[in-house]
Amino acid sequence: MEIAVISGKGGTGKSSISAAFATLNTKVVVADCDVDAANLYLLFNPTHESEDVYIAGHKAIIDYNLCNNCGICANHCRFDAINFIEDKITITETSCDGCFLCSRICPTKAISMVRNDKSRMYSGSFRNGKMVYGRLSPGEENSGKLVNMVREKAKQVAKENGIETIILDGPPGIGCPVISTITGVDKVLIVTEPTISGLHDMQRTVKIVQKFNLKPYLIINKYDLNPEMSLDIYEWSFNNGLEVIGHLPFDPQMVDSMVHGKTIIEWRPNSDISKKINLIWSKIMS
Repeated sequence: MEIAVISGKGGTGKSSISAAFATLNTKVVVADCDVDAANLYLLFNPTHESEDVYIAGHKAIIDYNLCNNCGICANHCRFDAINFIEDKITITETSCDGCFLCSRICPTKAISMVRNDKSRMYSGSFRNGKMVYGRLSPGEENSGKLVNMVREKAKQVAKENGIETIILDGPPGIGCPVISTITGVDKVLIVTEPTISGLHDMQRTVKIVQKFNLKPYLIINKYDLNPEMSLDIYEWSFNNGLEVIGHLPFDPQMVDSMVHGKTIIEWRPNSDISKKINLIWSKIMS
């Protein structure tokens, strides 16, 4: 079973909850699908049993032995990645879209395209199973494609090790990486917070999930910081036929557990919030 944990915005506590799920009794495969800013590996410190290169597009480079500074490439670059700097044609790597136009129109063939190969996908073991995650190098592209690679690797690892449950810690927002995370999963859990932006972004996320004919389950994290807004989320969910399967209080122990390199389940297994997380997990798996 693939369970995706997503959120409409950052900072809702999605990764903390995903990590807590991963350290319950069942052996799991955890896939950190937030490849633009992966962080679960910092908590779980998995072994590196395999490492794969991810090709994230191309970038243009100039052979100055051939370049005559004619400026044709700069005039045609629609991304303003090519400019004269100190009377010398220069390509700004982070602005280059890898479209190949400059390399095709250069009269002296001074520009060539090389693959962006700094991004990586890792897989290995952690204390409660297996973990797969990707790290997209700054400025590189197609994070949705890397998410798909991470998911495929997670399925392979799960099959090889006889593990039935895969937890996908998704990225925030509603963009391509999120769509890659939820496509074809069994269940989707949306973590929100009791703020106006939390409600608004949750509503957008629900619409995206429903377009894939999936029924989202909702968690309100830190519900007691704004009880009135939490009630608004409950009311909106009820009116739209959605189930809030749990609400978690704000608890400083969540932060303390992370500081000590543990999830709240490992740090305070008998705390109120740990019991609530266990109950939520039971509802998801039922």
